[in-house]
Amino acid sequence: MVIKKRQMAPDGTKVERRRSRRFNVAVPIEVSWSGSNGVANKEEAVARQVNANGGYLEMSVYPELGSRVTLANFLSAQTADARVLATPTGREGVQNGIIVELITPNEGFWGVNLQVKKTSVELQNLERALQSEGIDLRLLKEYRDAVDYIRTASGAVQQLRECQLRGLDDTEFLNVLTVERMRRTINLCMEVITDLDAGRVKQETKGVEELYRSLEQMRDRLRRVLKIHNGLTKA
Repeated sequence: MVIKKRQMAPDGTKVERRRSRRFNVAVPIEVSWSGSNGVANKEEAVARQVNANGGYLEMSVYPELGSRVTLANFLSAQTADARVLATPTGREGVQNGIIVELITPNEGFWGVNLQVKKTSVELQNLERALQSEGIDLRLLKEYRDAVDYIRTASGAVQQLRECQLRGLDDTEFLNVLTVERMRRTINLCMEVITDLDAGRVKQETKGVEELYRSLEQMRDRLRRVLKIHNGLTKA
């Protein structure tokens, strides 16, 4: 078999031949195929970079270049037929897995993981469009904060999925999420304080009483935490 070298640009870099951008994900996949000896093979893999046309699957045992394979998404139970475009022995830069092309392009096969990644990119593009339109800086900051939260949430989904796939303890990861949640709460409180000082919050403003009660409950619980911490420190 003759392996064709990838085309090079005038500056010496490799020409990108993908039809659309790939997104980083972590989707558990089962790969099935028939070997050259006719024996059926089945191996677990993890999709790492994907788009509607295919992607990179991380796996330790893989089919031969050009093989027809069946992919099964462990999370959604969807299946799709694909062909192997590259293996570690057949293309430079491909390691610890294979690159596959779906016989029928199907973005939905990879599940919500891909949708979250695409949405994050679209939100970034929208932010640049808003900047070019000269949107009010206060509204732009509000938008950036919302995008930052979505980006953090999508990253959390990715990392939690990694913990689940590898059977790792997610306690430390959940603690990190708690710290991030507190950071956002502090920022929101400072924004509300600014609104209060500017006279934009009044007694009849919707949600004032609920916010006050929520802050009281939070204060009481935080006070308990701080008392426990101070008691342990003194001991």
